[in-house]
Amino acid sequence: MSITTSLSLAVSLSMDAFAAAMGKGASLKRPSIREALRVGAYLGFFELVTPLFGWVLGLAFAGFIGAIDHWIAFILLSLVGGRMSWLALKNEDDKDQKIVRHSAMALVLVALGTSIDATAVGITLKTLNVDIPTTIVMIGFVTFLVASAGVMLGRVGGKLLGRWAEFFGGLGLMAIGTKVLLDHTIWA
Repeated sequence: MSITTSLSLAVSLSMDAFAAAMGKGASLKRPSIREALRVGAYLGFFELVTPLFGWVLGLAFAGFIGAIDHWIAFILLSLVGGRMSWLALKNEDDKDQKIVRHSAMALVLVALGTSIDATAVGITLKTLNVDIPTTIVMIGFVTFLVASAGVMLGRVGGKLLGRWAEFFGGLGLMAIGTKVLLDHTIWA
């Protein structure tokens, strides 16, 4: 696979962070560029660290999963993507009070929640045949950019687009999982 796969993975994983960032932007009185970059930094950092953690877990158990790694990738990416898409359609918009700045704890909790899927993806990185360090950095950087933009768009774009972004991000993860499975079975 190529840099295109890495970029597709990065964009797909950043969609839940984008949706969360839009919600954070919508809850601010007036989102500033500084606050947008701050939110983006939290989300991007966690999105960078969690696939690295998942990759290390995958390496530790490589002997056990070598023969079925493509099935694991397909199942994990399909479950994570399906859950992302389902939650995007299920969640209703909440009316939050407008605030000036988000607390660090609130951002850490959002970052953890939106990056859990990246841990599962990290476990599957070996099966994707991508440059792992480049892919991990790309995931973090794309998430930083997308989340920062999401905060600013949250004020004008509302939460509906954020839900659809998360929905299509989930579909993207399912498509990547399906491609991995097909590459190792039917198209092998």
